[in-house]
Amino acid sequence: MNSKVETVNVKLEMFKLAGAVAVLLLGIVGFYLIPIASVLLRVLALLACVGVAVIISLQTEQGRAVWAFFSEARTEVRKIVWPSQQESIQTTGWIIVCVIFFAIVMWGLDLVLGWAIRYLIGQGS
Repeated sequence: MNSKVETVNVKLEMFKLAGAVAVLLLGIVGFYLIPIASVLLRVLALLACVGVAVIISLQTEQGRAVWAFFSEARTEVRKIVWPSQQESIQTTGWIIVCVIFFAIVMWGLDLVLGWAIRYLIGQGS
């Protein structure tokens, strides 16, 4: 039995993540501190910095784990069965009816309790 054991150099991983954060911060600071260039060029430079930061972070174990999480989440979202338009309209209708019904019940309960409290404290006729 020959098993491969991969060792992760934690210092290198942290260095890569710090580099990605540094590139991202450099892009953000550059965007705001260089107002001489046009907005289009600043936005393109910022997007380039974000892209480089993402590429650097994907070279780490944490970056690959985050990428796998979002890939799996995307797969799960594709499995959702959305209701049809008719089902949505019927459900919305029932919700509106229930809200109106309970609003009337609460209004009636408020009237009855208000009348009872006024009668108990002697303010009613």
